[in-house]
Amino acid sequence: MNTVASLSGLERQDQISQMVARNQRISVAEICATFEVSEATARRDLEALASQGKVQRVHGGAIPVRHAPPESPMLTRCNEQAEAKQRIGRAAAGLIRDGETIVLGSGSTVLELAYQLRERINLTVITNSLPVMNVLAEVPQITLVCLGGMMRPTELSFIGHIAEQSLQEVRADKVVIGIRAINLEQGLTSEYLPEAKTDRALLQAAKEAIVLADHTKFGRVAPALMVPIESVQTIITDTETPKEYIDGIQERGIRVIAV
Repeated sequence: MNTVASLSGLERQDQISQMVARNQRISVAEICATFEVSEATARRDLEALASQGKVQRVHGGAIPVRHAPPESPMLTRCNEQAEAKQRIGRAAAGLIRDGETIVLGSGSTVLELAYQLRERINLTVITNSLPVMNVLAEVPQITLVCLGGMMRPTELSFIGHIAEQSLQEVRADKVVIGIRAINLEQGLTSEYLPEAKTDRALLQAAKEAIVLADHTKFGRVAPALMVPIESVQTIITDTETPKEYIDGIQERGIRVIAV
């Protein structure tokens, strides 16, 4: 009796998951050779494992899912990947036109964008981020709309019902947010469930959603789901983001800018 061929689909998937954990990667060809199955079956197994959050699908195979570490305070994160965040902020500023109304979320990378906007003219900025408010408060050519709510001390952001209710009263051209973790199957995830809910409301306030994320955010999963990855139109990252992630995102019709 052929032991490999007699495995059920669940048993085969369990062994594939173990192989990914052990070897840090597996290809469709390896699955076909090891378990004597077709490429279509191998891909279905990987899609099933990815949907369960057990592996991260990449071109031609899968790698382990990385869980995002505990989030440090926002002001501490300003010193992490600082040069990459500055480049990402400049690239994001290049997508914003004078005369637009934009929504800016919280986070250290979005704060870099705020600094880049200080020299712009005729912008309306809606934000729930106290640091962004401080950066733009004295810029006369920017109309600043501040969202209230309950402050999250570590993030210096206003979240909750009051902020979300306020967002129902505004319409913007673009929304720009940072993110804790990006996973092709699990979507955009955050560390803190109440903030993820407010960020979801931010995304719904504009016609175009732009996500700013350095390479450390990719392939990770955090506890709180914000939105599926297909909910955004553009992701701006740095050149250290692995090509396999960029390819996977672009295959879903999302623009990726790596700077």
